[in-house]
Amino acid sequence: MNSKIKIWFKAARLRTLPLSLSGIIVGNSLAYDADKFSWVVFVFALATTIAFQVLSNFANDYGDGVKGTDNESRIGPPRVLQQGLLTRKELKKGIQICTAVALILALSLIILAFGIFELKYTLIFTLLGIVSIVAAIKYTVGSNAYGYRAMGDLFVFVFFGGVSVLGSFFLQTQTLNTTLLLPAAAIGLLSVGVLNLNNMRDIETDKQANKTTIAILLGAKKSKIYHAFLLFAAVLSAVFFVKLKPQPSYLFMIAVLPMMYHLKRVLSYEDPKDFDPELKRLALFTFLFATLFSAGQFL
Repeated sequence: MNSKIKIWFKAARLRTLPLSLSGIIVGNSLAYDADKFSWVVFVFALATTIAFQVLSNFANDYGDGVKGTDNESRIGPPRVLQQGLLTRKELKKGIQICTAVALILALSLIILAFGIFELKYTLIFTLLGIVSIVAAIKYTVGSNAYGYRAMGDLFVFVFFGGVSVLGSFFLQTQTLNTTLLLPAAAIGLLSVGVLNLNNMRDIETDKQANKTTIAILLGAKKSKIYHAFLLFAAVLSAVFFVKLKPQPSYLFMIAVLPMMYHLKRVLSYEDPKDFDPELKRLALFTFLFATLFSAGQFL
């Protein structure tokens, strides 16, 4: 593979995709359970989400690189702009191209889901797509980047949980009900957990870069308690939801055991470096959780 292509794949951070796809899988499985499901809509929803996630990763690399947050003190994997593998101009061009691709996929998904005559839903979801693109970019890019003002947790919860699960369900069914807030909250809380690990790992470097996160506001010890709350609240949300079903499936509980071992390790860590491998683990546990939860809906 061409070395330049490898660099772009590195910037895309494909390891983050399982987490972003978790909500889409759950939302579509709930639609399948409601007997309103299209494989074409499902595939386009996955493709659109991948485009949004890659766009977000490009933008995060650019924003943190320009602000100097990514430097030699960074604990996590080095970024492409930080290493000089891509220039600011090249990465900015990549963001622009990815934005166009994401918008085209989103519009295609909306037309497939609603047709060309359902103007109300088409307009609402088009605006939602634009807001999602802006949110993906503004997380770290610009002087008012919300990721630097302790708002990242809220946005991750809303987009990875609410928009992903509820949005994908609505695209399939054109309906919603309040009970769906529970599985949406479960995926949203677990996604925030991954972000919280990232922020606990980067507490010192974020302070140096004047980046404010929930982990910095809470401090190291309380951030661990917050992490435990996120995981337990996510599991309970899923449990309460399936208890409402005529034939409840607790298959997702298989993923809870490794998740609790993960929590035990996190609570014992003192060195910020130790949090780094836990990001990948919790992301994979979340994907397993979502897959097993969805399998329960299919079965």
